[in-house]
Amino acid sequence: MKRTTISLIATTVALAAVTGFAALTAPDSGSAAEAKAPARMPVERSSLLCPAPSGSELSETAYTAFTPAGKTGAAKDGAANESKAELKPSAAPLAAPDTETEPKKDGAKAPDAAKGVKKPGQDKALLALKEPGKPAAAKASGGEAPALVGTATGSLAPGWTAQQTTTVTAGGARGLLGVSCTAPDTDFWFPGASTAEARQDYVHLTNPDATPAVADIELYGKDGTLKTTLTEGIPVPAGSSVPVLLSTLTADPAGDVTVHVTTRTGRVGAVVRAADDKTGSDWLAAAADPSGTVVLPGIPADATSVQLVAFAPGDDDADLKVQLAGATGRITPAGHETLHVKSGMTAAVDLRDVTKGEAGSLILSPAQSGRATPVVAALRVVRGKGDKQEVAFIPATVPVGERATAADNRAKGSTLSLTAPGAAAQVKVIASAGTEGGTQVVRTYTVKAGTTLAVTTPPVPAGLKGSYALTVETVSGGPVHASRTLALPQDGIPMFTVQTLPDDRGTVAVPEAEQDLSVLGD
Repeated sequence: MKRTTISLIATTVALAAVTGFAALTAPDSGSAAEAKAPARMPVERSSLLCPAPSGSELSETAYTAFTPAGKTGAAKDGAANESKAELKPSAAPLAAPDTETEPKKDGAKAPDAAKGVKKPGQDKALLALKEPGKPAAAKASGGEAPALVGTATGSLAPGWTAQQTTTVTAGGARGLLGVSCTAPDTDFWFPGASTAEARQDYVHLTNPDATPAVADIELYGKDGTLKTTLTEGIPVPAGSSVPVLLSTLTADPAGDVTVHVTTRTGRVGAVVRAADDKTGSDWLAAAADPSGTVVLPGIPADATSVQLVAFAPGDDDADLKVQLAGATGRITPAGHETLHVKSGMTAAVDLRDVTKGEAGSLILSPAQSGRATPVVAALRVVRGKGDKQEVAFIPATVPVGERATAADNRAKGSTLSLTAPGAAAQVKVIASAGTEGGTQVVRTYTVKAGTTLAVTTPPVPAGLKGSYALTVETVSGGPVHASRTLALPQDGIPMFTVQTLPDDRGTVAVPEAEQDLSVLGD
């Protein structure tokens, strides 16, 4: 037998032992085995990161975690499948993320991340999930609540979702702030941030791993790259969270900024907390990866101001067609039919009250067929007027895919937006059991092609006590993009927050590893 043949067989056997997925098969009638499409299997492990909720002593935060029933992570080596899903405090933040404090104007560097240490008792789980199909909840008060890091395994891993919802009743950080806890990654885009004097925006970096990470932050304004004082990256210690005030990274205030977070080493969770002196505060989650066509679902019907921010990260300019998908179809906003986005520059356009009393979703697509330039985009949405305004953000999002979940919903105040930008689609919406009681309820909805279906009264569990999770599953038809709006008005202020519902990545493609060795020769 040839030496190369022996080497290849040895390598294949070694891979089989390490991965547990590879397999060797005998030759089949002297022909090579046909390639098979990868099978989709439930994930066995999921990680989530939640930022420190608020620096205000007037804040109240509700945490909710949920794993949909129906998909089970596989056991390893024939052993019993040990299932666990916990969110634990990270090391204390290294700089107080209090948006009521004045930002530094001297271009100060990011805080020294080497000082982050855990406090006694921080290894104890703040929120633990016990079983699929039933959400768990916890609460925290004041400005000392830390960032959370967590892992789910076994049957609790596929589709594990967590969310934090914070209410701040007064001060510059006032508002209803909601964010879905994110999976760690190495690349994030945040169109819609700001370094203007009226805004105080922090990017929160959380490291879930046992080794340090180093992150870079790039800022892009309307004229291109903003000069920053950050030259060596931001160290994020193992298991720690670092909030960085964007205005300290540049001497040039800019009203509309696209933030690009990447890591040199390791991985982090990243999200931006934005606060405005007049419109309150909310979280700006990362936008979907750059794409030629993007969908931003769930603009409330009573929005008084809608600002679109887009960025083209490549070498080419982007010419985009701007359309609003409403209840009956697509319309083009008068005076804003197209948007030109120069390469490497942030473009912003004020669409005002574009919904005109009808809930909808914004769709950006190439203005010319065959010229799709990838962009990232987000919406800054305001409800109310005068001193009774409230802000929220809607980043571009990928379709629901097989399944997606909003973990924190209430008996009143939740609105589910479903958008079918292409072909019509049918989805199943499942209201889980409540955190303190109630039984599951299921409804099916049809979304017409090119429209947005605003379900102002989503299904609620029978006998609900506490909060509950809403899960959207695609049944048939084209892709569906979704978001959930939670409105909790207070003292005449229409407090609200919007979370998009991207695919929960509860399954992963596992390719067949069978190989016919007869093709190797003798």
